[in-house]
Amino acid sequence: MASPDRAADDLTALRRAGVVAVLRAPSAAAALGATEALLAGGVTGIEITYSTPDAAAVIAEVRRRHGEAVYLGAGTVLTAAHAHESVEAGAEFLVSPGTRPGLAEAMLATGVTVLSGALTPSEVMGALDAGVHVVKLFPASLGGPAFLKALRGPFPDVPFVPTGGVNAGNLAEWLAAGAVAVGAGGELCSATAMATGDWATITTSAAEFAAAAQTAREPA
Repeated sequence: MASPDRAADDLTALRRAGVVAVLRAPSAAAALGATEALLAGGVTGIEITYSTPDAAAVIAEVRRRHGEAVYLGAGTVLTAAHAHESVEAGAEFLVSPGTRPGLAEAMLATGVTVLSGALTPSEVMGALDAGVHVVKLFPASLGGPAFLKALRGPFPDVPFVPTGGVNAGNLAEWLAAGAVAVGAGGELCSATAMATGDWATITTSAAEFAAAAQTAREPA
């Protein structure tokens, strides 16, 4: 299990990754294939969700194969058991779609970086009260970059990671609005591509996301 002081380092790693691929794979094998394709395209942030079969085993295998070359986490964390087993498997961050104080406490107890879902100002305040490190703005597609920019008014120091509706074309807008990183699911790694083993398409998409993130962060 990670030590409590690991979280600060992991927030730096999150910023460095820039893009986190949210994998909702139909099988463990598809998750592993998609991970290889994403890394080949330059996306190093990988979130294995608990909607993926054998999620903890997938996390362990990705960690075994790639070590520190991947910024690896668990998503759709809904129970304390999810949190603990995924960290034991090698997860460096945990993501919950929403915020519940008891679950947040269990996630924080693992010592890794915790991203907890919120959308409205009141929900953001609830996530902050729970002590999470990063607010996952979800579903971000409902408000777009302008909504994130508005939230940054009352919450200028809160690290936000918008997820949902992020694509290579608008990624720069999200970062300009104040996101520390973005989460991307089907727009980056489609269910069809995973189901059919179309790894080339996923690698191409990953390269587009990685290039967009790099360009967005280059000095003007």
